[in-house]
Amino acid sequence: MKKVYGSASEALDGLLFDGMLIAAGGFGLCGIPELLIDGIVESGVKDLTVASNNAGVDGFGLGKLLDTRQIRKMMSSYVGENAEFMRQYLSGELELEFNPQGTLAERMRAGGCGIPGFYTKTGVGTVIAEGKEVKSFRGEDYILEEGIFADLSIVKAWKADETGNLVFRKTARNFNPPAAMCGKVCVAEVEEIVPLGSLDPDKIHLPGIYVHRLIQGEHEKRIEQRTVRKREEA
Repeated sequence: MKKVYGSASEALDGLLFDGMLIAAGGFGLCGIPELLIDGIVESGVKDLTVASNNAGVDGFGLGKLLDTRQIRKMMSSYVGENAEFMRQYLSGELELEFNPQGTLAERMRAGGCGIPGFYTKTGVGTVIAEGKEVKSFRGEDYILEEGIFADLSIVKAWKADETGNLVFRKTARNFNPPAAMCGKVCVAEVEEIVPLGSLDPDKIHLPGIYVHRLIQGEHEKRIEQRTVRKREEA
């Protein structure tokens, strides 16, 4: 099966449609599939629901899809770095489904494992629990959360081989693997595609069975929050 494509638009060809659910990897601006996001912007597809830990920043990452009004709903755990997100949400232009961070990751992982739902203590007694089934185990209450089954997953990895085995670097490893798992189709962008057999099997973070299409490209790798010390006087 051919998995390597020449560009984001080629890799996304035939996969996008209005109203679809997309799971996007990344944490802050670390490990975000920026090339695939650009491809979705160029496609013009609209009314999207996007499940992602956060929504990028103004003018970058998922923020680009917010600028073009292509996202109808976000399923996120943190959205504090995007002024346009805040404006659209407060004005009623954008739907938001807040998830505790660990719950969101587990909802993606569960979907990837074919698990339709699971019970968690996180959110019991809060607004998170409103409208959800509550069940008692060993005398303690848990709420039912549903697994996420996305139409498409877009993720960013460090390296891949030609069969789609992926290796992530550091923080990029947290949300990208579960996001990749929960999509009917997963498209991954990587910094380097290496020959088959050159990756140490013990260091592969996501097996290629989950990855359907691959692209290689250059990435901007922005720093979300830059902190520097004041220069000390001599």
